[in-house]
Amino acid sequence: MISKKIKLRFRRTFRRRKKDAILVAEGAEQHLERHFFRRLVRLGNVRRFVTGWILLLVLLITSVGLQARGLGIYYQKIAPLEGGTLREGAIGTFTNANPLYAVSTVDGSVSKLVFSGLFSHDVNNNLVPDLADKYVADEKGQTYTVILRKNILWHDGKPFTAADVVYTYKTIQNPDAKSPLFASWQGVDIKAVDDYTVQFNLPSPLAPFPYSLTNGIVPNHLLKDIPVTQLRSISFNTVSPVGTGPFVWKSVEVSGGNTQNRSEQIALKRNTNYHLGRPKIEQFILRTFKEEQAMISAYQNKELTAMIGLDKVPIDIERDTTSTSYNIPTDGVVMTFFNMSTPILSDASVRQALVYGTNRAELIKQLGFTALTANGPLLRGQVGYDPSIVQAPYNIEEAGKLLDAAGWRVSGDGLRKKAEQPLKLRFVSQNVAEYAAISQSLQKQWKLLGIELEVKIRPEEEMQNDTLIRHDYDVLLYGITIGRDPDV
Repeated sequence: MISKKIKLRFRRTFRRRKKDAILVAEGAEQHLERHFFRRLVRLGNVRRFVTGWILLLVLLITSVGLQARGLGIYYQKIAPLEGGTLREGAIGTFTNANPLYAVSTVDGSVSKLVFSGLFSHDVNNNLVPDLADKYVADEKGQTYTVILRKNILWHDGKPFTAADVVYTYKTIQNPDAKSPLFASWQGVDIKAVDDYTVQFNLPSPLAPFPYSLTNGIVPNHLLKDIPVTQLRSISFNTVSPVGTGPFVWKSVEVSGGNTQNRSEQIALKRNTNYHLGRPKIEQFILRTFKEEQAMISAYQNKELTAMIGLDKVPIDIERDTTSTSYNIPTDGVVMTFFNMSTPILSDASVRQALVYGTNRAELIKQLGFTALTANGPLLRGQVGYDPSIVQAPYNIEEAGKLLDAAGWRVSGDGLRKKAEQPLKLRFVSQNVAEYAAISQSLQKQWKLLGIELEVKIRPEEEMQNDTLIRHDYDVLLYGITIGRDPDV
């Protein structure tokens, strides 16, 4: 039991401590009032001054940050990263990687990656050395001596020499090889001076001859023992090509049960021994498509990194900031060619009437994009181009008069005839969307003259391997590349 004395002591102690707590609280309140609230009032009196300094400090920090960022961009260097896979889509079918036969867009793309030529073109379309180190021409421009680079290896490790160059061009010259390049190399004498020197003797002077040396070179050591007549169909061309180019053949995968839905995927890997420097890209995959829309869908689904050969870039892709479109200028032109060996077109009056009866401005409208009209084989800006020389303007009345004078009269059915023979022409065009549109428009225009146009649209492979070689047409709609030197 607690005594009264102890209870009294506890009460006194409690009261004393309570009083001390009240004094401490009052002191803290007075201290807060004196050192905070009164100074806070003073801060309000100088707020403009303080605010100004704060804003100045923020402005200074922002300016320094923007300057640092701007200088960073200025001093940064954009460079490609090492590695990765480029997946490219193309319209067409893969048939042959051998540069002696590769003429289509797909074949040409694969061939250029696997095989190198003596010369190539840079990004500005200038001729630059590739397998060759340089060339020397004689005073007449009739003999060209090409000095080859040394220490170049084929993908199988064998050395590249002049024997490979001589074999390539002599095979092209052999009619049994059936190379599309055959006609361009007739009359040219090729010989190896030594292991790294090749001499070309031309039948007549030709200043732009070096531009002809850009086709791929094939390996003599792998092909020399194969009969020339079998060269076009060997496995080397489709499953095991060996070149000196930036990429080495890896594989080809074919899907689809028939030619209608067939698709190929060609895989290439970088050539670590490439003579112009190891490629940055580790792997290159080319995938073929039958239809443009299928390729566009694959690109939009991120199945492709790039596309080539689009007739027109879709608006949604044009507006996509992650996509970049490249329009590569070419020294070429699309023309209608007349086969003057045919009886009807051997008459100059008929050919002239066809020119008068063609509304070129209307044809260009079919393209859906801006294009320049050509007045001849020489293009604007080329040596020899004369702007005063223009093609005959559209004049359907003049065209009719010329045909009447040539004996081609309009019959009761609206078609022109001569000695009961109808004025009918076979018109051949490559299977390209723009070409097809122009063909249909031209068919309508010439029908107004009383001319029946039988339009045939053919795939690129058939055009190259059959139509052009046999001149199987009366009128041909076709695009040609003239080159920097207009050797027409």
